[in-house]
Amino acid sequence: MSLAVNMYIKDDILFVRFKGELDENHVSDLRLRLVKYIELHNIKHLVFNFERLSFLDSSGIGLIIGRYQQLKAIGGDVTICNMNDKIERIIRISGLMKICKIRDNEESVLMFVGAR
Repeated sequence: MSLAVNMYIKDDILFVRFKGELDENHVSDLRLRLVKYIELHNIKHLVFNFERLSFLDSSGIGLIIGRYQQLKAIGGDVTICNMNDKIERIIRISGLMKICKIRDNEESVLMFVGAR
């Protein structure tokens, strides 16, 4: 299966929207893109929007943990929003709910971080 990724920036927030499957076939390239975006644009908040994500494996979880560590080192954070039941279960079992913020949607993220 394929993965489409749409990224956009608002203030110091990087929103990443997924469509498809986040698996080992797509993580390497995406990791490089995210690292560059975070560094180049002084990102402090990273938001993964999983509304249209249909699959997440351990390499995807590793991607999230790596970006959490990258942002934590500069005082930032990672938020996950718009999860379906299947993805939420994976996030819960993996323990990501302990390190990532969980929000219902992108609008609630913007309110939470006080974006303009």
